[in-house]
Amino acid sequence: MYSIGEIIATYRKKKGLLQQDLADELEKEGVSITYKAISNWERGLSEPSVTVFFKLCKILSITNIYEAYFGVNPNDPMSSLSDEGKEKALEYITLLHASGFYEKQTAKIIPFRNIDIFENAVSAGTGNFLVDGPKETIQIDETFLPEGTSFGVRISGDSMEPIFHNGQIAWVLQQETLANGDIGIFALNGDAYIKKLQDDENGLYLISLNEKYAPIEIHEDDRLDVFGKVLGKSNANEIPGYHC
Repeated sequence: MYSIGEIIATYRKKKGLLQQDLADELEKEGVSITYKAISNWERGLSEPSVTVFFKLCKILSITNIYEAYFGVNPNDPMSSLSDEGKEKALEYITLLHASGFYEKQTAKIIPFRNIDIFENAVSAGTGNFLVDGPKETIQIDETFLPEGTSFGVRISGDSMEPIFHNGQIAWVLQQETLANGDIGIFALNGDAYIKKLQDDENGLYLISLNEKYAPIEIHEDDRLDVFGKVLGKSNANEIPGYHC
């Protein structure tokens, strides 16, 4: 076993550094010390702190502290190989990395969150399904949802075919306003809809994607509530943990 002072002296000389040179390098690492202190280390009169020793390892390119301190590491399969053997072993390791079959697998952290799925768009008479409507709360992998999803709503009917189908779950970003052309969840005079908003010089309409349904014109005396923008959809039977 080598002393810390012997290790410092050996690697310093390999680098071709004088004790003052090493002191200058330590200064660059934020360690103010004299060459006399380094001399004391190398003669075994004192030892550097752990923090300073790690900085010395960096400066002196000591990459294997075990071997520097104890000599050959019996647990290192490379230690008994010649330089040529070590080169061939490293070449083989490079090939293993390149194959992609032997990379170390790291655990993937899956972000889960709770989300409400509402069975209908409005509760009886209140026009506020976000508070009063029947719902199921599930815990779901967040990556399963479109980014920004606030809640889900079950779709009823065929008015939004061929994009949205009866029984599917629409994923919604809760907001009170929509832009022209957005598909959203609405309550018109207490009735729930998933529709496309048309707001132009011709007036305000809720548009079905299914052409067999006529546009619904919004009049001044109508009550129109916007619950959010539809971001995407899923088949109910494909949603983990949802009892459709």
